Parts: sequence; C-alpha cells; structure tokens
Amino acid sequence: MENINNDADLGIVKISDEVVSVIAGIAAEEINGIVDIQQLVGNNISQLLKGKKTSGKNVKVTLSEDSAVINLSVAVEYGIKIPEVVSAVQENVKKTVEAMTGLKVDSVNINVQNIYLPKNQKDECKED
Repeated sequence: MENINNDADLGIVKISDEVVSVIAGIAAEEINGIVDIQQLVGNNISQLLKGKKTSGKNVKVTLSEDSAVINLSVAVEYGIKIPEVVSAVQENVKKTVEAMTGLKVDSVNINVQNIYLPKNQKDECKED
C-alpha cells in the first residue's frame, strides 16, 4: 500500500497496488487493438466470482515512496501496428494512473503475449 500525505493534515490516504493495477488494466483496455486483458487467462472462475476487471497475473505494480512501476502483459489484435498501439497503452496508463492516484509513474513496461485473430477473419481463413 502506498501512503499519500495530505497537505491539510486530515490524515493519510493509502492506495493499494491492487487498485493501481485495476486502473492500469482498464486504461490499457481503452486503447483500440488491445484485447481484453482478462481473456489472457481464460475464464478464470475466481476472477468471475470476485468481480475483478483484470487479473493480477497480467498487471503487476511495484510501488515505492511516491512512484509506481507498472508491468502489463497484453494481447493485441492481428493486423495492428504493435509499436503504435503499445505506445498508446503506455501513455494512457501513465496519464490515467497519475491523474487518479497522484502517484508518479516511472515506467509502464509492456509484454505482448499473444495475437488474436478476430472471429470473422478466422472463418475467412478456413474457407481458403
């Protein structure tokens, strides 16, 4: 958990790394070309029961004094320009996490784990 001191001395605000990972996962999924991060681990029953948007296995957050390092594993759609999409994910995750938490994001590291072919393209490939 990360402590954020409030200037008004009203108390301490603690933001857990899990909250930061949920924010980062949602921010990554907002970018066109990124496949739902949750799909990377299939339909994990525990995820569904807990109602979590993202999996801890796919978004790792390391918090220090007042900064964060975020590691994301993503899947991308076939045919997209991976460097452009990954750059957009890095920018959106950094901007969103910093805006929502007040933490400084030192880095957003992306691991492209898989490529998904949209269903209609899979069907076209089978017909050839």
